[in-house]
Formats: sequence, structure tokens, C-alpha cells
Amino acid sequence: MEISKFVAPEIIFGRGSLSQIGESVVRLGVSKVFLVSDNDVISAGWVDTAVDYLRAAGLDTVIFSSLTTNPKDCEVTEGAAKYLASGCDGIVSVGGGSPTDVAKAIATIASNGGRLKDYEGINKISTPLPPMVIVPSTAGAGSEVSQFTIIVDTDRKLKMSIISRSLIPDIAIVDPELLKTKDAKLAAATGVDALTHGIESYVSLAATPLTDIHALKAIQLISRNLRRAVAERSDMEANTNMAMASLTAGLAFSNAILGAAHAMTHQVDGLLDQHHGETNASILPHVMRFNLQACPERFRDIAVAMGEDITGLTLEAAAERSIEAVQRLIEDIGLAKGLSELGLKEEFIPLLSENATKDACLVTNPRYATREQIEQIYRNAM
Repeated sequence: MEISKFVAPEIIFGRGSLSQIGESVVRLGVSKVFLVSDNDVISAGWVDTAVDYLRAAGLDTVIFSSLTTNPKDCEVTEGAAKYLASGCDGIVSVGGGSPTDVAKAIATIASNGGRLKDYEGINKISTPLPPMVIVPSTAGAGSEVSQFTIIVDTDRKLKMSIISRSLIPDIAIVDPELLKTKDAKLAAATGVDALTHGIESYVSLAATPLTDIHALKAIQLISRNLRRAVAERSDMEANTNMAMASLTAGLAFSNAILGAAHAMTHQVDGLLDQHHGETNASILPHVMRFNLQACPERFRDIAVAMGEDITGLTLEAAAERSIEAVQRLIEDIGLAKGLSELGLKEEFIPLLSENATKDACLVTNPRYATREQIEQIYRNAM
């Protein structure tokens, strides 16, 4: 029997679970909280609610929100300096993937020093991080349970993948109530991000039986609920199922890593400052087609998880149904755009492809991809 590891934080899930944030932070021995969020989440009122719960638990709070949709290394540097000057001894994030990634990156620099790019790649963090509690406000990134943080290197104009078990938060609080203040476009984009996590982790070279369970469940939940969640933002059953889908996809990809779709989207997002989920929607079907020959049985399983009837089909035809199902879902939620519609120009493809070959996520892609093949996938996605 092969030996594998599966890492995860303590998870608190359910409507109203944000109320557990004060008690959770206190249990970690924190006396003063550095809370990372963004202006949209603050405007929605969730930060005020979180601060009230923290205050009720006897905790002072310093708020940091100087970050953008695709968070940048300079924002992390600013945040780390403010954390060190604040006297805080623990970090909380309330928000989507961007605040969570910034919170993890701030914790890394504050405790380990140096520059963020020093930690690019896998397992380069040596000093333990401050206690972290993460509360996601979107159903997509899965960062609340992952060993990833993704930050834009402003010099190279690409997203750095920093992967370390040190980045797994101590506690994840997943409250589906926070999803109801997202608009439909954000619900669609984050949902496709979660779907991409589920699919890439299921076909990953590092997949295990434990990650497979979470990946397939995420794919199934997203296929059944994302259309509803986008069409009716007040549908709390759909929102709750999407929160669970994002969580399970996060557990899957944190342990199985990802693949070529994320290796490629990281480069586009870093260049164009484009929303990660929209870029995934443009690239994912084309990467699936490239990978199909490497593991058709896995893509057949994905088709079944998405509700496709494969009775009487050959293995190859059944596997093809997974791509068709993904394309229909993307079209139904209004994200069927080519990369050129997102602003990508042909002239950038060679550089993006070269950078993608160096991305850590490419290591676990089920089919080896050369720079020339990645260039062709980008062109197919235009």
C-alpha cells in the first residue's frame, strides 16, 4: 500500500458559524488580531460583524485592507510591516481568495523575513507562522484549507505559487451566509475556480484515494448547484452547497496540487490583472482536451460526476463528455469568453508559455507539456 499524507486545518462549517471566530482565536492563544480583508467585504458589513465577535471575546483588532483582486508582493510587504508594528500576535482573514492569500503571505514574511519570492516553489518556509483563522466570503478559492498562497510578482508580472504545509491555517470557519452578498458574476467566476480545482486535483499525478473523494464530491456539487447559485443569489441551499464544494475542492487540490490550467492562468492573471475564475473558464476546456489521452478513465469519472449519461459509450467518448459538460456549464453562467476577449494579445503568448513551464502546478499535470504545446493551448483558448 502506498503511503500518502493528507493535511487539513480544523474546520467549522455552517450557517452562522462566523459567530465562532472570537472563541476560535482565543483558543489559539492570540491577544491582538491583525484582520485582513478588502473594501467590498468591509462594505458588505462582514468585517464589522467579525470585529464585534472578536471584541466580545476580549480581543483588540487592527484592520488591513490595502490589497487588490490579484494581490501583489508590494501589498504584502506593506501588510507585513504594519503587522510587525501593530503588536498583533495572530492573523485573521475575512474575505475571498485575495485577502486569504495576503494574510498567509504577511504571516510568512513577518515570521521568516526576506522577500516573498524567496519562498516561491515548494516547502521553502522554515520558521513557524503566527496563528491563523480564515473565514472565506466566496465559494471558489478554497484557500481556507490549502497549503497555497498565490501572489503577483510585480517585476516579472506573473503569479508566484508558494506551497508549504506551514501555510495551512489553524482554523477555517466556513459560513455560507457570507456568500449572499456576492453578485452573480463573482459567484460564477469563483464557482469555475472551484470546479477547476476539483478537476485538476482529480487528474493530478499526486492524486490519492483521499483527494479523489473530495475532488469528485466538489465536481458533483458544483454541477448541481452553480447555475442555481448564479441565477438566484438568495438561494441559500445552493449557496451552502457551493460553500461545501469550494471547501472540498480546496482539500483536494491542497493535497493533490493542480495542473496546466492553473500554471497557465497564473501567468495571464499576473499580466492582465484579470479575475482568476474568468481566466480558468477560458482555459480549462482546452487543457482538459490536451490531457484527455493521458487518463481517459479519470475524465470518464468526471463526466459521471457532472451528471452525464455515458451508457453504451466507449471510454474515449465517455471521457469527451466531461469537456462538453464543462463547456455547457461555463456557457450557462455567462463566462464563455476567449482569452482575446479578456484582453490577451497574441504577442504575449511566448513569454506566458515560458513562465508557465516554471510554475509549480505544472509538475503534477497528468500529461507532460512542452513550451510549444502550452503556446498552442493558449492559442486554442484565444
